[in-house]
Amino acid sequence: MALPFQASADFAITKDAGTPCHNLQSDFGCGIHMRLRDEGFQGCTVFDCFGAGQKTAQVTFGGEDWRRAPQTATQMFSVFGVMRQLHELLWYLTEALSLLPARTLHGELRRSMDETERLTFLSADELQLLDLPAHRETVNSLLLRTSELVRATARSRSAKGAPRQKKNLRGADLMGAALKGADLRGGNLRGAYLIAADLSGADLRMADLIGADFRDADLSGADLSESFFVTQPQLNAAKGDAATKLPPSLMRPTHWTAA
Repeated sequence: MALPFQASADFAITKDAGTPCHNLQSDFGCGIHMRLRDEGFQGCTVFDCFGAGQKTAQVTFGGEDWRRAPQTATQMFSVFGVMRQLHELLWYLTEALSLLPARTLHGELRRSMDETERLTFLSADELQLLDLPAHRETVNSLLLRTSELVRATARSRSAKGAPRQKKNLRGADLMGAALKGADLRGGNLRGAYLIAADLSGADLRMADLIGADFRDADLSGADLSESFFVTQPQLNAAKGDAATKLPPSLMRPTHWTAA
C-alpha cells in the first residue's frame, strides 16, 4: 500500500504510493506470494522492511490500520519510511557488534544502537520531525570505522606475493564486470553497482558489501562466508548456487540453482 513501483523487469505493473496493490488481500496477505517471480514481481521478493512495518503498525500506531482508520494512512506511510531506515541501521549496528576485529568500537556501537532503538519508540509526530539524515551520518561514520578495522584484518591475512587487485571499489560502476574468481578479500564495495556482474568463484571474505547492488549478479561458487553488512534482499536479487558460501545469519534464496 505505502510504496510505489514502476512497471519494469522488477514489477509487472505501475502502482502509485498510497494505492493498494491489486494483489493485496483483505487479510493484508499477498494473493500471489508463492508465484511472485513467475508473475513478474521479482522486486517484491527482494524487498525487506527489517521489521519496520510491524513496528509502525503495532507500536507507533498501537495496532491501528489504514483500512479501519483511513485518516491515519498519510501519516502512517510517512512514518514507515523513517522507521524502515532506523531499522536498517539497527541491522547494521547489530552485525557490527558481532565483528571481533571491531571490538574496540563495541562501546560506541552499543550506545549508537541504544539511541537508534530509542528513536524507534518516538511518537508518530516526533518521527516525522526527526533529523534522520543527521542520525544516519553519525551511525555511518561509526560503521565506516568498523569496516576499516575488519578489512585491515583481512589485509593482514592476505598471502604475501599474491596478485594484487584493486580493493577500494566504493560506489564503482561494475555493471556486467568480469570478476570471475576475483580476490576481493577485505574489499570496500560499499554502494558498488554490480548489476549482472560475473562474481562466480570470487573471494569476498571480509568485504564490506553495504548497499552493493547485486541485481542479477552471478555469485555461483563465490565465498561470502565472512562478508559483512550484506543483507538478505541483496542475496535475493542475485543469482547463486549450492556452492555459494554465505554468512551463517543469511538464507540461501529458493530461486538459486541447486548445483
